[in-house]
Amino acid sequence: MSQATEPDSESVTEPETKPESELTAASAIELTGITKRFPGVVANDNINLTVAEGEIHAICGENGAGKSTLMKILYGMQPPDSGTIKISGAVAELHSPAQAIELGIGMVHQHFMLADQLTVLENVILGAEPTLSVGRINFSAGRAHLDEVSRAYGLDINADDYVEDLEVGERQRVEIIKVLFRGAKILILDEPTAVLVPQEVDELFSNIRELKTGGTTILFIDHKLDEVLEIADTITVLRQGRTVGTVKPDDVTARDLAEMMIGSELPKPDAGASTVTDEVALEISELRVLGEADRPVVNNVSLTVHRGEIVGVAGVEGNGQAELVNAIIGTTPSDQGSIKMLGRDITSASVRSRRELGLGYVPQDRHRDGLLLGFSLWENGTLGHQTEAPYSRGLWLSRDGMRKRAEQIKSQFDVRTPNIDLSAHALSGGNQQKLIVGREMVADPTVFIANHPTRGIDVGAQAAVWDHIREARAKGLATLLVSADLEELIGLSDTIVVMLRGRLVARLDPNEITPRDLGTYMTGAALETEETEETEEAVASA
Repeated sequence: MSQATEPDSESVTEPETKPESELTAASAIELTGITKRFPGVVANDNINLTVAEGEIHAICGENGAGKSTLMKILYGMQPPDSGTIKISGAVAELHSPAQAIELGIGMVHQHFMLADQLTVLENVILGAEPTLSVGRINFSAGRAHLDEVSRAYGLDINADDYVEDLEVGERQRVEIIKVLFRGAKILILDEPTAVLVPQEVDELFSNIRELKTGGTTILFIDHKLDEVLEIADTITVLRQGRTVGTVKPDDVTARDLAEMMIGSELPKPDAGASTVTDEVALEISELRVLGEADRPVVNNVSLTVHRGEIVGVAGVEGNGQAELVNAIIGTTPSDQGSIKMLGRDITSASVRSRRELGLGYVPQDRHRDGLLLGFSLWENGTLGHQTEAPYSRGLWLSRDGMRKRAEQIKSQFDVRTPNIDLSAHALSGGNQQKLIVGREMVADPTVFIANHPTRGIDVGAQAAVWDHIREARAKGLATLLVSADLEELIGLSDTIVVMLRGRLVARLDPNEITPRDLGTYMTGAALETEETEETEEAVASA
């Protein structure tokens, strides 16, 4: 995240924005002059935002534009340095989420905060338990209120289901119900479609419209501009910590919004001409990985990735993609089958051995698995490669080598930071991701495991990651791409495989499939249709 600067008005033609008086009648939220500084960074710079009661108001901007900071301020997670917050016309000083909840503000975070081993009811009432006079939890009252909320907003869910058994879209409904259960009339949705297939997005949007009909005010944070245009009543764009403009969806296109956000038109994933060779770089044969109770979570999976090829893996989260990736990188043992890299069997090899053989890896959760947030950029630029030159000399780490490589990553991968001594925590999500991708790419890998490489980053950073993957592919890199972004999978992949309940159930040509069609394979609907058609044909021929 860099120091906020004055937007370059000559480089961007922005749609005409309307005065606040035309945009709102009664205001649910009024933010005036909100400013928030961190060491070396102005995250929010005199931001103004007005949200009308009962509207769906989208907030767009690059990573580092100030969206997350602004929402944390509104939800009481951190105070502004200056500025005024008004909720329903009254000035509010928010010092904690508990205060925000008391004022009717709820937030559904991008990463769900649910306890898998508890039921829907137990998750919803957790922390807000209705009690009997003797201090015991009144589950009957909790169930009645949950049912009331579910019916009122069309959020169908079974209170007795365990969260671990729910699909991703259902878990998200639980998060929304949890917030509404506590009386929220203002709902902040942070990247709500990031892990959903198109059919689940349709369901979510139906739920959001139902919430709006019931009078809920919704702040919708998203990077997918087509979705923003579909769902929002009003759109506010932030850039470099400042408000660029507020527009109506009917007055702009996705290209207009992209230009407001980043100063260039909307990028698209495109693999370009095929670079696939005959040389197999990664070969997985009949692989099985066991989960809890010795249940196969990866079941008899076989696939190959050639040099110069990108193989995309599609699937609703929880269908074995994560376990497949962990088995390839060596953090989860396989029960049977084999993994070969450049013809060498690495099934039982250590993570270090695989890395030194040329295995690059971008994890799906950059905070948990990709970075040490409190450490400097030059230290983070070393992770996973510390046994190799130029990071080490014999048994000793080379500080000079680490710093030179970090400067190379910063320059080559456009990691926007004042200096490499800054902690990783101070970077925006997009710059954190570019740091991780750069760390892996400068090591010149042979096989690259890209696990949700653009999740939660803006269109500018997303385009940069795509460019680097395409460039490496052209030089012979073999890439296994796991992504929930179906446009990304279709645009970048040479071949797409679909995982369902731990198995590979389809192999598809990205030139012949749409995101919606791919979604039907991911949910199993397409396979059921094919089975029905085969049965009908067999009956007819008989």
